[in-house]
Amino acid sequence: MASERFTLDPGTRALLHDLGISVARVLRRAQLPAGVFAHGPVTMTPDEYYRFWAAIDAEAADPDLAARIGRTLSVEAFNPPIFAALCSANLRTAAERIAAFKPLIGPVQLDVTAGRDGLTIGFRWPDGPAPPQLLVAGEFAFWVALARIGTRSEVHPTRLAMRGAPPPSAATTSYFGTPIREAEADSLTFSADDAARPFLTEDESMWTFFAPELRRRLSEIEASATTAERVRAALHERLPAGESSINAIAAQLMLSPRTVQRQLQAEGTSYQAVLSDTREKLARRYLADRSLTTSQIAYLLAYDDANSFYRAFRRWTGLTPEAART
Repeated sequence: MASERFTLDPGTRALLHDLGISVARVLRRAQLPAGVFAHGPVTMTPDEYYRFWAAIDAEAADPDLAARIGRTLSVEAFNPPIFAALCSANLRTAAERIAAFKPLIGPVQLDVTAGRDGLTIGFRWPDGPAPPQLLVAGEFAFWVALARIGTRSEVHPTRLAMRGAPPPSAATTSYFGTPIREAEADSLTFSADDAARPFLTEDESMWTFFAPELRRRLSEIEASATTAERVRAALHERLPAGESSINAIAAQLMLSPRTVQRQLQAEGTSYQAVLSDTREKLARRYLADRSLTTSQIAYLLAYDDANSFYRAFRRWTGLTPEAART
């Protein structure tokens, strides 16, 4: 991740109050300072963030808490990046904007894929321990709430996938409209129609007001990132567009290809190594989504053809994509 600290959504304290959960007890259970909310914006490490959400789950002791969070969320609880995204034309645009600014508000990066099969939002968490179950389910609830607030319609995702999915719950399934299914990666999918459904909250002038400050804050975070992290983030954005060359990535980073190579070499790696590692990790994530064919995955990874993807995947794993999928 580009930063070791993340800003906790300032609306979290109000959300916990509305849920009837004691902030003081959550902080004590998470072994966080009692006055953490008393001194302006709250920043946490990923470990502290995970402990905070695990403590909320333990304190509530409610298997349907994610659904309750979704029903309780309101515009008043949204922070500036989320509120700004609500000004978008539709859910697809909002997802792309939130993906760009998500590092400001949580230890997760988003992969947004849109096509005829719908809009899929994948979650990439920091290396290390898996995120608490409630944190992932809470992210799902947020996206459903955002879609419903923006469209004023009872939007339901078509698919919810989670590592370590919770046992089926009637109340949670009723809220989402579909059960959370076990998978190798965390993601949710909305239909193409719902992704394009107009947001009645659209306000492009408000987005224009928010965007410069959000970009400034994001640039401060990115300035502390390693070149390898910045290249990897750019690849996540450019590969689905068919661009994998160092020239394209360097241009996005506003550096020369030679400078990118030199900085990566100083970090003990190379552009080809970062490209290969990024493709392998994305390939494993995409293979967990059985709605994607291997030809589609090859396209999303910016390979010229499926055979090139096959050869690369066998080189990484010793398996064919189909064998790894089964």
